[in-house]
Formats: sequence, structure tokens, C-alpha cells
Amino acid sequence: MGIYTTLPENLREVDVVVAGGGAAGCVVASRLADADPELSILLIERGKDNFRAPTVNHPVLWRDNYYPKYFPNDRRVSFHKAVKEEQLGDRESIVVVANTLGGGSSINLMMYTRPQRCDYDSWNTEGWTTEDLLPYLRRFETYHGQSGKDYHGYHGPIHVSDGQFRSIKAEDEFIAAMKEVGFPEVEDLQDFESVGAARGRKYVSPEGQRQDVAHTYLHPRLQDGRHPNLHVLVESQVVNVLFDSGRACGVKYRVNPLMQSEPGGGVVKARKLVVLSCGTLGTPAILERSGIGDSGVLKRAGIEPTVVDLPGVGHDYQDHNMSIYGYKTDLTPDATTDAIHSGKADVATLLASNDKILGWNGIDAWSKLRPTSAEVDILGPAFRDTWDRDFKDPSKPLIAGMLITGLLGDRGLAPPGQYFCMGFYAAYPYSRGHVHITGPGIDDPLEFKTGFLTDKHDLDLKAQIWAYKTQREVARRMSIYQGEVPHMHPEFPSGSKASFTLDALGPHSGSKVKENIKYSAEDDAAIEKWIRQNMTTCWHGIGTCKMAPREQLGVVDSSLGVYGVSGLKVADLSVVPENVCANTMSTALAIGEKASDIFIKELGLDSK
Repeated sequence: MGIYTTLPENLREVDVVVAGGGAAGCVVASRLADADPELSILLIERGKDNFRAPTVNHPVLWRDNYYPKYFPNDRRVSFHKAVKEEQLGDRESIVVVANTLGGGSSINLMMYTRPQRCDYDSWNTEGWTTEDLLPYLRRFETYHGQSGKDYHGYHGPIHVSDGQFRSIKAEDEFIAAMKEVGFPEVEDLQDFESVGAARGRKYVSPEGQRQDVAHTYLHPRLQDGRHPNLHVLVESQVVNVLFDSGRACGVKYRVNPLMQSEPGGGVVKARKLVVLSCGTLGTPAILERSGIGDSGVLKRAGIEPTVVDLPGVGHDYQDHNMSIYGYKTDLTPDATTDAIHSGKADVATLLASNDKILGWNGIDAWSKLRPTSAEVDILGPAFRDTWDRDFKDPSKPLIAGMLITGLLGDRGLAPPGQYFCMGFYAAYPYSRGHVHITGPGIDDPLEFKTGFLTDKHDLDLKAQIWAYKTQREVARRMSIYQGEVPHMHPEFPSGSKASFTLDALGPHSGSKVKENIKYSAEDDAAIEKWIRQNMTTCWHGIGTCKMAPREQLGVVDSSLGVYGVSGLKVADLSVVPENVCANTMSTALAIGEKASDIFIKELGLDSK
């Protein structure tokens, strides 16, 4: 029982190996440890422990996990570079993934968002509809909103609350402007049905602590004295899965050289089960190094023999394509995150006094939006055909967006001051990419293509153009609006009516704006150019080991078993076959909870 940086010899063989200590992996390991005290479980995480790390525990310090300012040498992410993609201005997109215990739950923005009912139903997989997953979505949460709602949970390990701090004026302005533009305020945007704008709750406790999965599931069990069967190895990477006559029997691992200078590693045998939970970019790479994947990819990478020819591995990568737009504001310094995220705050004093702003993620309101029928027509006949086919359900949004109270972007191009941003992403992108290994070694680079904006009829691009125009109208109607941050907006042609940094009506113009901006074809071209050059990931990658029939490029079945072998499961966001209109933590947690029940039953532990 405990967390190790070097594996004790007595743990070279266990019952279950869980590769990956992210959201789903921590849930699976914890629930299996609860099921049977005689079942030995080893969770292997490539990153460092996160116990009581300030940048993890205090929500407002989330950005320090990416770009350390206050805690040097404590970065808790790694950066994956995609190949150059012509449709993205020949950029090599950077996708960030967690590199710490707790995975994305330790470093994300803590937004409590849930999918729509139609999302899980679209997976077309027995046992994975919204009704099937609702008990798991309730199981993990203690919801500190309105009580008595049967679609929320009130007794789970993860608290969902307002935290200790909100930028009230900013969220009020956002909600009011959204209503003026045509999007009403709804009481609960996370009821699986509603569309509109809402004040948001977060994966933050009422005391202002981030609710990451390691601190809510794993650490309590490691410290309570009742789970001697649960073990965690950090700073170690799983290289590949080992097989005996077609059954997974263990893993090969190595010490993470970025964490420890002395090499090490070896083999851990698994008597009963191996579970891969290394994420949308990590899990397919492990499968391919283990000989499971498209035989052509494996041959080019020097992997022989092929254990299972499974072409779906690494295929169908998708992500929420997001664009972020910046605005100047006259909010007071204590109402934005700018001082903290620019490195100018006295964080030591904030920590010493346990200032309430530490419990704030800087995001208090968000939205799920649908265009009007007239707006759909403006986007063209191909978009109209797709809309009529795929968006008949009035509860299915096109775009999800959020108000970010502070500058989220390159501060080197903006003068010191106070800012807010609008971040909007396509809820159901049609574009697809891939991720594959290029060699047999764990250090061989991945061939990673995001595929952003590659769909046949530019549907994703048109959705982004609509989102840009919509969020701009919302921003202009907020009284805190003081103009645009030039580099975070398109450069419109000289003389364009769409070109301005501050309305002619002047500051505090929100109540004076009556008409929407008119855009020419040249203006639309400028918007398209900016999006192609700036649109980025939302850190919501899914689908590279999707749960689907094998003939449909599926990698796992409805019980999360990898096709063609036994004793090997996948439990992370890579199994998600179709996208969801939500940040992905709620789905990752639900996968972890349901996977636990599946594995417990298959191991014959459900009667204990």
C-alpha cells in the first residue's frame, strides 16, 4: 500500500495492472480495491505524484501546471506536436496532455459540464445510453446546486459547487448580453436537455479545492489503512503489453527519464487483468507497440509479429476545435485572473492567507448555442443539408462557449491590464485525424495529425465563423467591454465596417448597441484566414480506440475488451465513438465508474 517512485520487488506480480493514472484509471483502481481486499492492484503513472501540490489544489493556479511562474520546475503537462497541416496555415498544432497523477482532472479548467441526452445515445452501443450512464454520472458527484434534481448526485466523492469566489459583474454582463442576442438564461445547462446560457458550477469544493480524481478517489484509499491491496507507481511509463497465448499477462515498463536520472524498469505480471487508461494519444501507442493495430502501420514501425490486425487503433482522432477571442475591460484587478496569470501577483501572500480567489478558476458562465434557421441558410446549402440531417433534435447545440475572466493567450502581445475572453468550440466536429507510432521504441516520435478543418464541405469552419460573429455581438453588448485585443481577432480589409477595436459609441457601450455588424465576403475571408491560423485544441481528444463493431474500425467492444485478445481492457476517452457537447471530464469519470462495474462483475467480485 502506498505511492512509489521505485517498484518494490514484491509487486512484480499482481492481480490487476492499470496503466495510466488519469481520471478513469484512478476510478478503476480505487473501485477494484474496494471490491475485494484480496485483489492486488498496481496503477502505473508516467507523471509525478500530485498530493497537495499547490498548483493542483488551488484552482486559480491551474496555468502554472502548463507554464510555471510561481513554482519553477513543477510543470505537470507534456506537449505533443502534430505534423504540419496545410489547412491550418502550415502550423504544427500543439496538444497538451497531463503528466501527473490524476491526469486531466489535476490540470484542467474544472468546468462542470455534461453532455446532452442525444450524445451518449448516438454511441449506438448497448449499455452506454444516457439512461445507462446516468447512475454513474450521479455516483461520482456531490452537487451543491439546487437539491431534489434526480439527474444530479448528492453523495459522491467529487464536489460540484460555486467554490469561494466568482466575478459577479462579469457573469451578469455575459448572461444579459447573451439574452439580448437571443440566447436565454437557463437554470441548469447540465440537465442533458437545455440550450442557452447559464451560470456555471465547477469541479471545486465549497472550500475552494480542486476536485481532482487522485485526491478524491486514490489518496484517501492509500491513507485510510483499509486498502493494503492498492499500490501506485509514479514516474514510470508502460512501454507495451505482454501476452501469453493471446491473453494479456503483464506489462513492460521503464522509469520516466524526464523524472529520474537513473534508468530502471522491467516487467510486471498481471494474473487476471490489464487495463489501459493512458488517454487518447497514449493508449493507441501502447497497443501498437504491443503488436495490436493496423498491420501496415505496425510493419512500417518495425513491430513484428502482428498480434492482432486491428485497423481502428489510432484512427478517428477528434477534438473540440476551439478559438479564443480577447477583449479589454475595465473590471477591477481583483475581478480577473490577469495579475495571477501574468506572474505579477503575490501568490505567497495569497497562499498564506488562504485568499478566496485561490478557489476560482476564472470561468463563471458558459453556453450551448444553436443558430436560427436564417443563420443556417447563410452558411450555405451543404451546411443546411447537414443541419437538417444531424441537428433535428432541438436540444443538440452547434457550439459551446464560455466567458473567461482574464486573458487566455499570448501576453507578450498585449499590454498590462484587465481582459476577458470568449472561448468557443464546435461541439460535434466532422473532421478526423490520427495518431500512430513510427518506430518500436517509446521515444520514437508519434505521427500525429489533428485533422482539424479537413471535413469535405468545410462544415467545421462554417460553424467557427458563425461562432466568431455570435460571440462578438455578445461581447459588444457587455458594459465591461472596452474594445478588442487586436492580435486575437481577424485583420479586416481597410475600410471594412467590421473593422474596429472599440465601437464608435465608446466605452461602456453595451446598452447602446442595437444592430449587428454587417460582414462582406472579404470580411468572411479574413475571419476564415484567422481561424485557420489560430484555431486550436480544446484538450478534449477522443476516439482513437473507439467502442464500436470491429468492421466499423472499432477497437473495443461494449465491455471495453480489445478485439482479438483476452484479459486486456481500455478505459479512457479513447473509447468514445462520437463526440459530446461538454468538457470531457464528466464522460471520463462515467467511463471509469462503469468500467469498474464491468470489471468487478467479470472478475466475479460483484457478490462479495
